[in-house]
Amino acid sequence: MQREEKQMDMLLEAVLNRLNDLKHSIGAMIHRLESEYETINNWPTFLDNFALISSHLTGLSKILSSEIGTPLRNLTVLPLLLTPERDEALLQLTEGRIPVFSHDLVPDYLRTKPDPGAESRMAAHEAKANNLLSDTAAKQVAQYNKVISHVWDIVSKAKEEWDTEASSRPGIQQTSSLADTQALVAAVGLGNGLTLPVGPGGVPNAGIMIPPAIRQASPMSAVSPGAGPLGKMPSGIKTNIKSANQVHPYR
Repeated sequence: MQREEKQMDMLLEAVLNRLNDLKHSIGAMIHRLESEYETINNWPTFLDNFALISSHLTGLSKILSSEIGTPLRNLTVLPLLLTPERDEALLQLTEGRIPVFSHDLVPDYLRTKPDPGAESRMAAHEAKANNLLSDTAAKQVAQYNKVISHVWDIVSKAKEEWDTEASSRPGIQQTSSLADTQALVAAVGLGNGLTLPVGPGGVPNAGIMIPPAIRQASPMSAVSPGAGPLGKMPSGIKTNIKSANQVHPYR
């Protein structure tokens, strides 16, 4: 019994080490895709990262298929407690990946075979690949490589044009004119350079369009073009101006 427990501990330790290596490789790949997507231009180097992940998966499969992995294949994992509530201990144990251990998630976490739908689709793809003739496969691969090369040429040419355009620029392109800005501020604030067009009768016209309703209700509409200078309104009060030689009644 002690010998079997010791073998089990060694097996679990080897599996955990291989899983940690696989997790770090996948994390490094995701980090590179998120942070270095603009500078990843070497396809062989990118494939090396996938090769590293594949080597970890192959090593894990060898450990499980070897003689040391026999006791692990004879065991069955069963859930002891299923609850839809949040489990902080489980969340900490899984590094924040699994917050609950519910009935919906257990079949996916403890599954030892692929999903039935995914397994059937995989079997269909494998059957189609096995029935494909070698000449047809070679033609498809050549056509695919031709398309990839054409896309690569287009992208490379566009990159060269962008680099040439960026290098030929003297610096930050000027998008505004200081003289035009000052002239606009002087025109708006002080009226510099603005002239009032002359309307009928020699009266200046500011060019402001007044709606007909406001123009009818405004006393300015009663002013004729030749009534007087701009800005003065005629008084509606009638006055009687007498001569200065009239005798004042209270003198």
